[in-house]
Amino acid sequence: MKGNILFGGEAGQGPNFLTHLLGEALTKQGYYVFYARDYQSLIRGGHNFNVLTFSDEPVYSNDKKIDILVALDENTEKIHRENLASDGILLEGNHSNVYFAGMLFKILNLDFKLLENELKEKDKFEENFSEAKKGYESAAITIQIPKVNFKKFNFINGNQGIAEGAVKSGLDIYYAYPMTPATTILVELAQKQEKNLFLTLQLENEIAVINAAIGSAMTGAKAMVGTSGGGFDLMSESLSLTGIAEVPMVIALIQRPGPGTGVATYTGQGDLHLARHSGHGEFNRIVVAPGDPKEAEELTSQAFYFSQEFKIPSIILGDKHLGESFYTIAGEPEITSSKKSTKLKRYNSYEVDDEGSATENPKIIIEKINERQSKQKNIEQEATSFEQYKTYGKSNSENIIVSWGSPKGAIIDAIKELDCKFIQILYIEPFPKDLKKHLENKNIILVENNVTAPMADLIAEKTGIFIKDKNKILRYDGRPFLCDELKKEIEGRLG
Repeated sequence: MKGNILFGGEAGQGPNFLTHLLGEALTKQGYYVFYARDYQSLIRGGHNFNVLTFSDEPVYSNDKKIDILVALDENTEKIHRENLASDGILLEGNHSNVYFAGMLFKILNLDFKLLENELKEKDKFEENFSEAKKGYESAAITIQIPKVNFKKFNFINGNQGIAEGAVKSGLDIYYAYPMTPATTILVELAQKQEKNLFLTLQLENEIAVINAAIGSAMTGAKAMVGTSGGGFDLMSESLSLTGIAEVPMVIALIQRPGPGTGVATYTGQGDLHLARHSGHGEFNRIVVAPGDPKEAEELTSQAFYFSQEFKIPSIILGDKHLGESFYTIAGEPEITSSKKSTKLKRYNSYEVDDEGSATENPKIIIEKINERQSKQKNIEQEATSFEQYKTYGKSNSENIIVSWGSPKGAIIDAIKELDCKFIQILYIEPFPKDLKKHLENKNIILVENNVTAPMADLIAEKTGIFIKDKNKILRYDGRPFLCDELKKEIEGRLG
């Protein structure tokens, strides 16, 4: 059983409230739920919509086909009616979002008490209760969803996972300047700071953010910053400073599409090479790419571990789709503990002698560069202690799908009945050295949310294996992959 519900309307009409209300209720009943957000860069008006997919089996993506269309305005019906299944249900009319919530709970044969309990946790309970009751009584049971056994789930998005991973890693201070889609990390951490005894600060721009974080880290604090591509560009000079001065730093780079402002509220994976190569000179770093909120939490803790253990910058490479989509996640994440490694001393942006003074002595310069090269080997060796990639599907298949980051969910959902194995790469830098043996003499299919296929470049660089252009499934319209569409694309490329 799987159902897809689209909630659409203008910004300010409450499609987010309605989507999350139902998602939380279904999750608490033991259903698997996933929902993604699509919204314009507007505070009021425009067209926003969310798609919620629920099932009695694990689900991590949406379909294009819609089973129930909830139209909070006329525009939603015009835009999405063509994707409504032939036996689908259209809910429309001049009603409040909680009225529609009542209708949905009745249509899905969910006890009204579940909705009442959810509304008790929100503002304006009496008003919302009355509206929801009217909606519930106006509808009829239409879809008999199967009963499921209770399961304990976390219902979170990727940016919440990053925030939680930072807190559990002993975060002392988080600096950021608001930039979609990284802003929700700042919001999450601001709400947690008093209880968990750390500080969040919003500064005037991204240059101030990274430099303030470096100053805090130099005094021994576990410091972290978050931004998107344009802000990360501004941080690149100071990123080099962390490399030569050996300042531990964690950076969340949450991608959105396009150069310049691009399409600020949509998703993309165009910054892989930016994360790998930003900054001048040669210095050590790690880059990790989670594919769901649980991995976001785990890899954030690993980023802190590597930054403290080796005194290097660690970059968490996320994106809008992962950062703002909600997943039901079973099981607790594995958190890697890290001890603070920075002590008060003299810091310098130059190569330095043993006393921390700037030097141009060629012998010392060579020694310092060789030390960083030696550190790189230790980083690569230590990375093998962690899960640098994961595999799904048929282990002995000749068809290998390769991807990273948020496409993971749609790929896992799409390949359930297909003859293929999916390799999800978690560590971009250092790249897993044993991956080559899984790719040699295989039919490799690449899935990425970009147009230039940077992961294919990286695989070719590290393994000497080139992926055929015809086997690259690339989406670059700012939207995420959908399960049913992606399944057809993969089927057409199977050997």
